[in-house]
Amino acid sequence: MAAPLYSRILLKLSGEALMGDGQYGVDREVVQRIAREIKDVSDTGVQIAIVIGGGNIFRGMAKAAEGMDRATADYMGMLATVMNALAVQDALEHLGLPTRVLSALHIEQVAEPYIRRRAIRHLEKGRVVIFGAGTGNPFFTTDTAASLRAVEINAELVLKGTKVDGVYTDDPVSHPEAMRYRELSYSQVLEQNLQVMDATAITLCRDNDMPIIVFSINKSGALMRVMLGEEEGTSVRREIA
Repeated sequence: MAAPLYSRILLKLSGEALMGDGQYGVDREVVQRIAREIKDVSDTGVQIAIVIGGGNIFRGMAKAAEGMDRATADYMGMLATVMNALAVQDALEHLGLPTRVLSALHIEQVAEPYIRRRAIRHLEKGRVVIFGAGTGNPFFTTDTAASLRAVEINAELVLKGTKVDGVYTDDPVSHPEAMRYRELSYSQVLEQNLQVMDATAITLCRDNDMPIIVFSINKSGALMRVMLGEEEGTSVRREIA
C-alpha cells in the first residue's frame, strides 16, 4: 500500500453519521464500522484527532428545547457531543486502539480536560484524540470547533465525514441532477453560501490555510482513499493564483 499523504489529520463527524437509519441516537453497528475505518488509517501511522457533532442526540430532544435560552440549549448540545465521543472511544478501544476523550467542559469523571499540549502529546504517542463539548462556548458550532482544534494541534487537513459524498450544486436527494464539485476555494464556499461548514469555520480554515475535504463516511474505504490522495469527495482549498 502507498504511504498516506498526511501525518496528522482532524476528522469531523456529524452526529447524524452515527445514527444510521434511525431518527436519533447511536447505531452501534454504524459506530463500529466507522471505528474500523479509523483504525485502518491509524495503523498506517497517521495521527488522528476527531470532533463529533451532537445532532443525533440533541435533535431528538428538540421539542423539549423549544423556547429555551440559546446558551442553555447550546450547553445541552455540548453534552450530547461528549456522549457521542464516549461511544466512539468505546468502539475504538474494543479494536485495541488507545483513545482519549478531551472535553472543553470539565467532566473529569469521564473525560480529560482539554489542554492543547496534552492533546498533541497523546497524538505523538499514537493515541486517537476525540475532542468533546465543542469549543466550550455557546453560539459556536462543532464545525468551528473542528477548525479551531485542527489549527491548534497543527493538523495538515480537516476531513468532514457526512452522509453525502461531497459538496453538490443542490441537494442531491431531492435534485438527482445536482453535480458534485471536485474542488472549491474558500471564497467560493462563502460567496455561494454552500453548506460545507459554517462561515466562521471556513474563515478560520482560510486564514490558516487549512485544507478541507468533504466526503461520505458511509462509503467503505473512503477515509483511507482520501489519505492516499485518491479522488474522493470535494476538496476546499485556497485560491490558486
